[in-house]
Amino acid sequence: MVSFKLFGRLLVFVATVLASGSVYAQELPVEYKSVLTTLGKTGDFKDGVLKVNIPRNDLRVTIGQRPAPTPFGFGGWVALTKGEGGHDVMMGDLVLTEDEVNPVMSAILDNGLDVTALHNHFFWEQPRVFYMHVHGMGTPADLAKRLKPAIDRIDQAAKGVQTSPAAPAAATASAGVDGAALAKIIGHQGEQSGPVYKITIGRPDIDLREHGAVINARMGLNTWAAFAGTDADAMVAGDVAMLEREVTPVLKALRANGINVVAIHHHMTDVKPVVIFLHYYGTGPAAKLAQAVRAAVDLLGKTPASNK
Repeated sequence: MVSFKLFGRLLVFVATVLASGSVYAQELPVEYKSVLTTLGKTGDFKDGVLKVNIPRNDLRVTIGQRPAPTPFGFGGWVALTKGEGGHDVMMGDLVLTEDEVNPVMSAILDNGLDVTALHNHFFWEQPRVFYMHVHGMGTPADLAKRLKPAIDRIDQAAKGVQTSPAAPAAATASAGVDGAALAKIIGHQGEQSGPVYKITIGRPDIDLREHGAVINARMGLNTWAAFAGTDADAMVAGDVAMLEREVTPVLKALRANGINVVAIHHHMTDVKPVVIFLHYYGTGPAAKLAQAVRAAVDLLGKTPASNK
């Protein structure tokens, strides 16, 4: 009888989790299906956010002459979520080579969208890669129509890139890192994407909204760490989302652990509170790199307001 009761409680628990839908993809609304069709891209719908994937699989990037796979940090995206007055808020991060930056920027601006940041994520990479943050408001169909010229420019540029025989896609494959061990060190689970293990951490402690839209992890308010290589010889790249008072403590933590800081900037304009993002890169034993990331992550949400 006791085991039957326990089994019944387990069924109730499982049903509750499934009903919440918080950890599962939600059914894609029709208006968002049309966005994917217009842009010719894939995506998913979770936590009220449509995430459109714009990876740069055409690029063969090396960092300090070391091959870096696409999931290591070359996956562009745009995201849409509901705001006020029947409009959606769109945010995104487009991955571009140097010669693509200004043509794509013009395509964004000429179609009534905003560019809110332009920056690097790496040093020593070839080809040089830049990241353009974009923003817009409107109906999903209108946003897709206005975004499409920029996406078309990226697609056209991608078709013109010839894969270097010296750096084929297979060159990025390796034995891989132990993702479970890294997750245990950092204290958050991640996802395996090819040879890359990536951990993404939201900032639920920051109530960030724009025109009524909740700006959550899937809209870009997150900290992440991507690992590639082997346990003995890995590289890590990532982004830390910080309140202004957290910047200096996080910088100190990363530098004390031998991690290179490569950019400090904003991604969004006209939002409160102000959120600052920094990008970092490091190489070495995977466990040591994970400990460095953990040192920075542990400071988020815990730095007193009086301590800058």
